[in-house]
Amino acid sequence: MMKDMGIYAIGNLGSKVITFLMVPLYTYYVESTADFGYYDICLTVVFLLMPFVTLQLRDGAFRFLLDSPNEENRKSVVTMTYKALFSTILLSTVATFGIATFYQVAYIWHVLALLVAMSVQEVVSQVFRGLGNNKAFVTVGILSAFFIGLFSIVFVVWMKMGIEGVFFANIIARFVAVGLVEARLHTLRRYFSIKINTRGIARDILNYTLPLLPGSLCWWLTGSSDRWFIQEYLGLDVNGVYAVAIRFVSILQTLALIFYQAWQETAIQQYHSNDRDKFFSQVLNNYIFIICILLVGFCFSLKMCYSWLVDENYQGSLLYIFPLGVSACIFAINAYFDMGYQCAKDTKRTLPAIILSAVVNVVFNMLLINHLGVYGVITTLIITYLVLVVYRWFDTKRYFKLSINRHITLPILITLATAAPFYICAQIWQDALTMVVAIGLMVIVCPKDIKNEVFGKIISKFSNKA
Repeated sequence: MMKDMGIYAIGNLGSKVITFLMVPLYTYYVESTADFGYYDICLTVVFLLMPFVTLQLRDGAFRFLLDSPNEENRKSVVTMTYKALFSTILLSTVATFGIATFYQVAYIWHVLALLVAMSVQEVVSQVFRGLGNNKAFVTVGILSAFFIGLFSIVFVVWMKMGIEGVFFANIIARFVAVGLVEARLHTLRRYFSIKINTRGIARDILNYTLPLLPGSLCWWLTGSSDRWFIQEYLGLDVNGVYAVAIRFVSILQTLALIFYQAWQETAIQQYHSNDRDKFFSQVLNNYIFIICILLVGFCFSLKMCYSWLVDENYQGSLLYIFPLGVSACIFAINAYFDMGYQCAKDTKRTLPAIILSAVVNVVFNMLLINHLGVYGVITTLIITYLVLVVYRWFDTKRYFKLSINRHITLPILITLATAAPFYICAQIWQDALTMVVAIGLMVIVCPKDIKNEVFGKIISKFSNKA
């Protein structure tokens, strides 16, 4: 798993660093917070529609390719995946043409192009991964981010195209990245054939992926509807500021994603082992400890250099970083429990919990946003993800029985306590001191077995290199 984490870290961090550098560029060259807020709304719509365009085949292709017993089976999975993706893209184009005929929607064709580009990247890169080529998977991410940066400079800085330039950069970059990697691997030539009968495998894959579609809608309501509430009640300007905070917090989510991607393969392989419960429990405790350190280190490091990174029109977004970081960490823990459903191929059981969380999200947003503004939206996210953690803690006992080390609560409490100095400290040295002290205390109070497991592997890895 450590080797896989290294590969995913290179890909995700490499791509995220470039994406991170785009935030200052966009905030300086897209001066209107309302314009940036509208782009964020368009991006939210894309995330809503992607599962329906991809039919969640990004999950199905990876899961079934991982279990494929032979080359013929892999060809069937890839062929079925690409056929289905082409069909849904064609339907999406026809639907967009119909909407554009009767309604004037700003950037509607840009949104379609971005939807297609992101869908193709998601599905094709997961096919690479399912075929065992993790390096190709992360290469797509790195190339995509690199070209987003390059084309953003061309369209946004040089040609001064504003939001339209942001669209073009993000669309073209994804097609170029996938095209370059595919040109080297020749996956289409090796695994795709229009003559292959895919009816049998299509039934199995769609039985796995289609139950995820209602869940994806609920996930959208849970994780992305906040933009719609902010736009409706607080305006596009506020949404533009909030969108910047979300971009930065996505870096923290990427760090958790590195673990998730490596853990996904290990979990599936270890699911039928005799010491499954002990192994899964140990990894969960380690994960919580690492997340606590990441949250404190990330939030305070970002705060110390925020004024250099973001234009003054977006400076208010700093206030949302810490609570959004907390919500991102709770969401990351939810993803850990999601492994039970994937390992058992029991995706239908994910739906009740996600419906519950979507209802909780909408109700609390409506109750809190008028009283607390953006903080009401963030509070709702935290409550929603906590409800989901509790539900899944009990529901996943059918797959594995996890145990939490009671002493792990101490690092959690220290992490939450740093919220006060995050808002109170006004000097860089105060933030730096708080960060060092908090992380030091977490390491001191952390249970010995977790410290040995986390730091022992890191030390051993560097020792072997030396």
